[in-house]
Amino acid sequence: MSTLPKVAWIGLGIMGSPMAENLIKAGYQVTGYTLEQDKLDRLAAAGGTAAGSIAEAVREADVVVTMVPASPQVEAIAYGPDGILENAKSGALLVDMSSITPQTSIDLAKAAEDKGIRVLDAPVSGGEAGAIEAVLSIMVGGEQADFDEAKPLLEALGKTIVLCGPHGSGQTVKAANQLIVAVNIQACAEAVVFLEKSGVDLKAALDVLNGGLAGSTVLTRKKDNFLARDFKPGFRIDLHHKDMGIVTDAARNVGAALPVGAVVAQLVASLRAQGDGGLDHSALLRAVERLSGSQV
Repeated sequence: MSTLPKVAWIGLGIMGSPMAENLIKAGYQVTGYTLEQDKLDRLAAAGGTAAGSIAEAVREADVVVTMVPASPQVEAIAYGPDGILENAKSGALLVDMSSITPQTSIDLAKAAEDKGIRVLDAPVSGGEAGAIEAVLSIMVGGEQADFDEAKPLLEALGKTIVLCGPHGSGQTVKAANQLIVAVNIQACAEAVVFLEKSGVDLKAALDVLNGGLAGSTVLTRKKDNFLARDFKPGFRIDLHHKDMGIVTDAARNVGAALPVGAVVAQLVASLRAQGDGGLDHSALLRAVERLSGSQV
């Protein structure tokens, strides 16, 4: 019998499914719940257990991991008679790996404390590839003791795992991450259009740029997307639009100016308004091409 904690996993999307499967590979007993039957079937095929409800999934769990799109979904699965807080056992550890507002995480931790449930906010960076390869960067907010308890589990999911401060801190750092990523993708997209219109060999140019100071994880991960115009979603524009709203709102609340971030947030919003919300965020290239007179 495994001595590892029993895990409930709520949310089996692009990121959640491979992450849950990595826990199973690491020897954890994982019971999952999500709205899509095919995702539950995938979990079962990987060796997990599919639950018929949130309550069923979390009832016997020592650790509950949630990975859903935004604050409203976190609130929907956490609160109410059928939610996590009413059905998880006292003493359980709730690790929310969704990317949501810092205030939502703070409020959740306070509500959970009344139920005897401990909470960590632990959003991730690395996209679908990072989730599959278990090399995610995980930024955590919460208590040191809870972080120490969760760390072996998180090490099955990521490579860089850091406690950033009290509840909400993980989400604040994730918001900063999304700001940097969006601005970086936008700069790469502008460079791609500039290079192509200049008649340069794009693959050669991106290879040499990525070997110098202009190089980045973003360019490493996304250069093939740019070259092939392959925008199959690893991280959707819709979600980055949500994240840019989080960071611009949080920055306003603390009095931080984001002049470049505000422009990129509008470019992300415009791309979404043009029907590209379901594409990978590297599709910011399409917006630059449109602005440059190309037919997209």
